[in-house]
Amino acid sequence: MRKSGVLLHISSLPSNYGIGTFGKAAYDFVDFLKEAEQTFWQILPLGPTSYGDSPYQTFSAFANNPYFIDLDLLIKQGLLHKNEITALYIQHILVNKK
Repeated sequence: MRKSGVLLHISSLPSNYGIGTFGKAAYDFVDFLKEAEQTFWQILPLGPTSYGDSPYQTFSAFANNPYFIDLDLLIKQGLLHKNEITALYIQHILVNKK
């Protein structure tokens, strides 16, 4: 019996914040794989990255990269407010403009 799958890193999923997360897009992708009768979803290492943001240069084999936390889910669960994210985003733009 043959089986097939896809290699797609979490960071390649669409997101409102520039990098894919374990949010709605990840769930939608799993649903797509099921509909396409795919058996496997291979991903790259998920640890926090170091120099060059390479997934193969991680600080920990056990920790997850905080980049992959879905901020929209945290808002939906009431753990964050949209204005907190907006304020950080604006601050980031102003700091990097210099």
